[in-house]
Amino acid sequence: MATQILPQTSPTGQSSKMNPASAKRHELTVREIIEAARSAPAPVRGAVACSLTTAVLLWSSFTPLDWGWLGWIALSPLILLVRLERPTRFMYPVVYASGLVWSLATLQWMRLGDPSMYIAWAVLSIYVALYFPVCLAISRGAVHRFGLPLLLTVPVVWTGLEYLRATLMTGFAWYFLGHTQYAWPEMIQVSDLVGAYGVSFVVALAATCVAGLVPLAWLERLKLFPPVLVPSDFAHLPTDEIVTENSSLAEFRRPWLNLGITLAVVAAAFIYGAVRRSQADFQPGPRVALIQGNFPTSLKHSPDEYTAIFRYHDALTGMAVQHQPDLIVWPETMFRWPLQIVESGVEEAQLLAMAPPFDRTDQVRWMDSWTEPTVRRTLHEMSERASAAMIIGIDTWVAGHDDIRAYNSSVLVTPQTGISSRYDKIHRVIFGEYTPLKDELPFLAAMSPLASSGGLSKGEAAKVFRYGGWNLAPIICFEDTVPHLVREIAHGAEASNQSIDVFVNQTNDGWFKGSSELNQHLITASFRAVETRTPLVRAVNTGISAVIDGDGVLIEPNVFINGDAETREESVSTMRDPATGELRKSLNAAVIADVPLDSRSSFYVEHGDWFAQGCCVGAIFCAFVCPFRRRQRI
Repeated sequence: MATQILPQTSPTGQSSKMNPASAKRHELTVREIIEAARSAPAPVRGAVACSLTTAVLLWSSFTPLDWGWLGWIALSPLILLVRLERPTRFMYPVVYASGLVWSLATLQWMRLGDPSMYIAWAVLSIYVALYFPVCLAISRGAVHRFGLPLLLTVPVVWTGLEYLRATLMTGFAWYFLGHTQYAWPEMIQVSDLVGAYGVSFVVALAATCVAGLVPLAWLERLKLFPPVLVPSDFAHLPTDEIVTENSSLAEFRRPWLNLGITLAVVAAAFIYGAVRRSQADFQPGPRVALIQGNFPTSLKHSPDEYTAIFRYHDALTGMAVQHQPDLIVWPETMFRWPLQIVESGVEEAQLLAMAPPFDRTDQVRWMDSWTEPTVRRTLHEMSERASAAMIIGIDTWVAGHDDIRAYNSSVLVTPQTGISSRYDKIHRVIFGEYTPLKDELPFLAAMSPLASSGGLSKGEAAKVFRYGGWNLAPIICFEDTVPHLVREIAHGAEASNQSIDVFVNQTNDGWFKGSSELNQHLITASFRAVETRTPLVRAVNTGISAVIDGDGVLIEPNVFINGDAETREESVSTMRDPATGELRKSLNAAVIADVPLDSRSSFYVEHGDWFAQGCCVGAIFCAFVCPFRRRQRI
């Protein structure tokens, strides 16, 4: 605390001194001066420095830099602002602006999908940035009004807000603080207890401990306190009394105890992870061939490219067949001709009335498209030639009595029966696959690249595909980033005695043109494998296709076929670029691997998000009650 002693002057301009008795009579004046100093905010530059440092550290913790070790301290500068009793000047607007800088930089890959996605990128960034000042405000209220310990408060609030972000308005469960630790498998195994939220809690706890140990002198250097101007007449008062009056802030009264608690929690998480990994007894499961085309999404929607897309995927399938896979997986909607289904009781006149305007002049072709078995026959023949089951990403059109519903689907095709089961995606991407309130607020359609098509319908329920003695659960696109959805699918399967052996994710990341989104999507998905103790395989247009075991570890495939190789010697190689060590993406490829089945159970699957929900309830309670509490003296 900067305490400045000002000389006392007489009316004639000469300095004068006041005797102790006089000073005692003016004691009220001193306290008035101190209270005035307490009400004056500190300069804004300290808040700018702290919040921007957190934004930079947090951005560096995720892809593309991927310096996950920074995640342990990324929140520490922001938490320094929690310690202050008095906010600095413009503190909350500055923290929001810094959060917006982080979210815009982190989510910049969204703009690559389509020109209309610039608006969605901006809107989502504006929304995500709100969580930074909200976390700061709730944490400060809990610490300074309830007197709750700093070490507990910030991790609870941060974790609770992550849960809120993952569930509110269909949710956005990307870029959790715990995701920064994916490269340290032992640290993420607590996910099978409390989900990825548990990892976020531990990392936030460490960051809070670091912030709580920062000495007062450092906060002064950051100009986080306003100066206290005291006349020289009152210099007899102890300086520490003045500082104490003006610098009430959250501090660790027992720093070594708080450090010990933090180290114990981190060590416990690491030991738990090591023990759980040692309990794994992976058994060989189905051999899968994950087919990965390399087609930008702008081409996917062009009918002129349908044949080229099919031929590339079919050729890669042929390359993979020689390795005798049990299951072949094509990415999301990479079989471009739709599966058309007419509901029972729909008459020809109704079907014709629902034809798009440009097809009304070709009534025969429109009607034949609903009755010809071309798509079903083609898929069946593909499976027969491969002598393997296939899970194909495809669009499904269902003609009802009043309208035609479009679904993003996954179909199981077997050599024996052809299409034997279908799953329709149940968790749609907001603005990417549907527009909320589009009838009430038509301008929102401008934020969606599918505005002209009307979007996709929601599937009715999860499905389990049964083949070869294995239970396979399809999840499409960003569904593998939603913790509670994947957990509900696993729990529902267990309740019906259909425990899932393998999650099969089909994704089209061709929207994002080889950006860091591809890596971050893979990282986020890996936590679903740990949470459910179920291996997860991913077939992804443009990549990154992979097999992830129940520990969340990416396994090296038996064979990686580089479909873009110029020579046969180059065509079979590792999934990592030998020159950089980076995972290969933006290429035509096939990944062939034996899936390691996991027999371990998951507490998280059984009991759900009790931990994150508890944190969320605590954060919301503080948010509503703290404004009505009197400020505590720290």
